[in-house]
Amino acid sequence: MHITFVKKILANGEPCQKCQDVEQRLIASDYMDKIDEILVADERDIESAGMKLAVEVKATRAPFFVVDSQGERKVYTVYFKFAKEVLGNAQSKQDEGKEILNDNPDLDFI
Repeated sequence: MHITFVKKILANGEPCQKCQDVEQRLIASDYMDKIDEILVADERDIESAGMKLAVEVKATRAPFFVVDSQGERKVYTVYFKFAKEVLGNAQSKQDEGKEILNDNPDLDFI
């Protein structure tokens, strides 16, 4: 599986607020390491990699995710749907640590 995250730079040069919010959610949830590629869709440059991909997959809003898996491609424009369907089975490092501690009561936090 290959996951591409596309975030937008607005025509005024400012980063898209929604894109920043989604990126912060990915970081806070320890899911950023699941993202294989991050592209920027720069409204000032129709030749930017993110803009080209948006046209290719017919994405009309950002941020969006493109998931390529076993020859199939799926586009997600809603973060929570992406997180549930694609990342739902992935555990964050914190959750993984809690599970290890729960399964091994002789261990303790450092």
